[in-house]
Amino acid sequence: MDEITFRSDTVLSDVHLYTPNQRHLMVRLNGMGQPVFLSQFKLLWDRDSQTDSGAKGGDHTEGTPPTGAVCSRMGASLQAGAGTITPEGLEAQLDEDGDLDVVRRPRAASASEPLGPPRDKVHPTILTQEEDDVLGDEAPESSPYNVIKIEHTMATPLEDVGKQVWRGALLLADYILFQRDLFQGRTVLELGAGTGLASIIAATVAQTVYCTDVGADLLAMCQRNIALNSHLLASGDPEVPFSWSKEDISHLYSHTTILLAAEVFYDDDLTDAVFKTLSRLAHKLKNACTAILSVEKRLNFTLRHLDVTCEAYDHFRAWLQRLEGLAGGRLRFAVEPVDATFPQLLVYERIQQLELWKIFVEPVTDPTVSVDTASQPFS
Repeated sequence: MDEITFRSDTVLSDVHLYTPNQRHLMVRLNGMGQPVFLSQFKLLWDRDSQTDSGAKGGDHTEGTPPTGAVCSRMGASLQAGAGTITPEGLEAQLDEDGDLDVVRRPRAASASEPLGPPRDKVHPTILTQEEDDVLGDEAPESSPYNVIKIEHTMATPLEDVGKQVWRGALLLADYILFQRDLFQGRTVLELGAGTGLASIIAATVAQTVYCTDVGADLLAMCQRNIALNSHLLASGDPEVPFSWSKEDISHLYSHTTILLAAEVFYDDDLTDAVFKTLSRLAHKLKNACTAILSVEKRLNFTLRHLDVTCEAYDHFRAWLQRLEGLAGGRLRFAVEPVDATFPQLLVYERIQQLELWKIFVEPVTDPTVSVDTASQPFS
């Protein structure tokens, strides 16, 4: 079968849709029989060389990142550098009827176009299911410090989208690389980490990163990605896979000051669960904390509105307003957007619909403030 075929319930990440097929190596089938691919994401460490190379990622002077420690419960950790790119954002194009106008990229007609299968075709080599040795000659210890290796799927049902790489995770990873001082020596918790990309980047600077998600198959993929990038981080694995010890929980509540979440706001029920979890965590942490959330404002035509809307994004924004409007509790939530014009250190399309938000959580010190139901986590 040469042509790509998708069922009606298949979801495909734009990161994979816009990346040439030859950059993805199919390495195995996961426990659910889904094809797993290995992709390399180049870190543009050198600021000057990055300006010359642009988004194509040319030759760069390789830097040596600091070393960090990693925790893997549903958890992980890492360290990295800086660079500069200012790509043009993409706006949603509408036709004369107001429908989304999908413009396909023209094929390169030059003779210099690399040989290989067309971008709309896949010619994978299927290896044995759950094969252990998928790296071949490329052992993790021989990997350069400017490459992050990530195993992921290419297309999944909606319930398995965490196994793909999404632009929001790359934007969050970019921000971590840009604001390394903010993460230096910290304890970080990521909710809904998916393939673990953002957690792995965070672990290059943080002291400890707890990389969490739901589902043994997804967590196993995340654990493999930590192993693939062992040249960048130290891993701390629990005695029982994907479990929490009392010491882990105590350390988490005592030391965590940064919470991360990327691309987990595409469904209203999931958004509700994420914000309720953030609230419960904030009330249990012993220190003031900052939550950094990455979201893509996705436009969809709905029959209910007969118009292009972004309902999932609107629900996300309503939660931010709800948090900021809380009063009378023992915690204060301050929300602010992050200017997304910071340098781009990973090669991807940074479109205008990608956003970062910060939630600052601090205890209320005013002794006249009474503790009422607003001080408790959302039920």
